[in-house]
Amino acid sequence: MKTLLNTVAASVMLLTCATTYAASTVDLAVKGLIIPSACTPSLSSGGIIDHGKISAKDLRPDNPTLIGTHTMTVAVLCDGAIPFALNSIDNRADSSMMREIYGLGFINGTQKLGWFQLTLQNAVADGVQMKTIASADGGNTWYDEKSWEPGVYMSVADTAGGTQPTPVKELVAQMTVDTTIARTDSLDLSNEVTLDGSATLEVKYL
Repeated sequence: MKTLLNTVAASVMLLTCATTYAASTVDLAVKGLIIPSACTPSLSSGGIIDHGKISAKDLRPDNPTLIGTHTMTVAVLCDGAIPFALNSIDNRADSSMMREIYGLGFINGTQKLGWFQLTLQNAVADGVQMKTIASADGGNTWYDEKSWEPGVYMSVADTAGGTQPTPVKELVAQMTVDTTIARTDSLDLSNEVTLDGSATLEVKYL
């Protein structure tokens, strides 16, 4: 009986050791792709929109106030034709009121001042008129779109039914920026308030 118990105990120990050993390793894979081309994005006006001084009395207390619409030129120049997308990062996302819009910063650290929205249109790639397309899943699927939400990839495709990003060497498009101040009945405007919207546009190679 003692021999049997020792045999069972040894079997359990071996099984436990085998299970522990199997769970004590994990694989790491480092992947990527080095491409021969690189792209450089740029914005007209140095990427700055200045609304100047706005009187608090001109802002609506019971509804948001659109304080301006500006159109800028977005250009991307690549070493060679390559499929790419532009991704937008909201640097003031904590002050945004909704995922689809960009924040304008806070008043007194807690009151959300407002937002701005982006629209990309009138795209021309290598001298050819294109349509703008978007991807909300990192470039896996694409759909026709002009509204540019934070974290959404924007690219261009052939106007004749294109559904995938077209390889481009030089892209020029118009970006419209609509800036809105939130309803003021919940905002402290007794002192000067600075609009603090900020976004980063980055090239994503596809």
